[in-house]
Amino acid sequence: MASLPKGLSAILAKAPSDTVILSSLRTPICRSYRGQLKDAYPEELLSVVLRATLDANPNLPPDQINDVAVGVVLSELGGSKAARMAMNHVGFPNTTSLCTVNRACSSSLQGMVTIAGEIRSEMINVGIAAGMESMTRNYGSRAIPMDLWPELKESSVQDARDCIMAMGLTSENVAERYDVGRKEQDEFAVESHRRAAKAQSEGHFEQEIVPVNTRFQEVDKQGNKIGEEQRITVTTDDGIRANATVEGLAKLKAAFKADGASTAGNSSQVSDGAAATLLMRRSTATALGLTSSIIGKFVAATTAGCKPDEMGIGPALAIPKLLSQLEISTQDVDRWELNEAFASQAIYCVRELGLEKDWERGKVNPDGGAIALGHPLGATGARMTSTLIHGLKRSEGQVGVVSMCVGTGMGMAGLFVRE
Repeated sequence: MASLPKGLSAILAKAPSDTVILSSLRTPICRSYRGQLKDAYPEELLSVVLRATLDANPNLPPDQINDVAVGVVLSELGGSKAARMAMNHVGFPNTTSLCTVNRACSSSLQGMVTIAGEIRSEMINVGIAAGMESMTRNYGSRAIPMDLWPELKESSVQDARDCIMAMGLTSENVAERYDVGRKEQDEFAVESHRRAAKAQSEGHFEQEIVPVNTRFQEVDKQGNKIGEEQRITVTTDDGIRANATVEGLAKLKAAFKADGASTAGNSSQVSDGAAATLLMRRSTATALGLTSSIIGKFVAATTAGCKPDEMGIGPALAIPKLLSQLEISTQDVDRWELNEAFASQAIYCVRELGLEKDWERGKVNPDGGAIALGHPLGATGARMTSTLIHGLKRSEGQVGVVSMCVGTGMGMAGLFVRE
């Protein structure tokens, strides 16, 4: 297996062994329960991005795709049977295998690592890293296990008990321990919406989004049906609030503790969506005559653990570790996609990483983040990758990083190059 490249010039250099990207697509990301994808199934959304991947790469025979790794957190049976059914349903042959991957919020980035690792070890030549989630259908327990070994709930080890702490309370811990105030959280959230609204109005997401034709049943606030079920085509993210203001968010009550600072307005949205990225060895792309279709490459990724009760600091640990492994600095990165699980932890990570100026200049989440766009757990890593790759093309940047905090206490980060 090839070793990691060291230094910026090595990262940018092209080699036959590179893991390259030929397409990176996603569905719209929509609000759970009220959004336009609330009646869609996660595997339905997965089928859309898998079919779109085939359509976006017409010169790649489907039987050349060896494996698919799908990030998913909440689906029944880990989503493996439904995901395989969806894959077969849209035209993949039985020779293409599939697995699902669960590293909570970084599941589809972990899927990227899975496929890249298989390519680098010559287990496969071509694969797809995908993610799917319907939080509308599967978020009933708030991602807390219902049938858990009682001894763990009463463990003498505090960190063990904290693994099932509500994510909102971990956000409050970060805010309190690292002095992140309510006003700056609200300001950060408003800026996320402003950037996302601007990006949407300027068509920045059009190259990464594939439309979803699905059913939709309008309901009132009590959940009662209004009218007949419709067929709709969803083409845009529906959680962006262009009119969000700091004054408006300041009126919202704390969502997780009475005297807290994290609210529904400065936390990531509960969302539905799917995404998929096609990867292959560069030499395979050359052999198949697909070199002109390469849009980027996956370089490396890493994880770093932290205390479960402040899981939001994870990116501030994973990113330095990744950059150190590759022997580059934050100055070498042209674009950052930092998942906004909560404004508290996103602000902390920006500060801790020394990216305040990059945030102000629009190098960090230039098109908004999960506060505005949403956070469909298993699909988030692949969604962020799609936004990163297409965004680097628009800005003519080369190096980008995707990173997120992960429930139970960790961070993950991946580095990509645009071609």
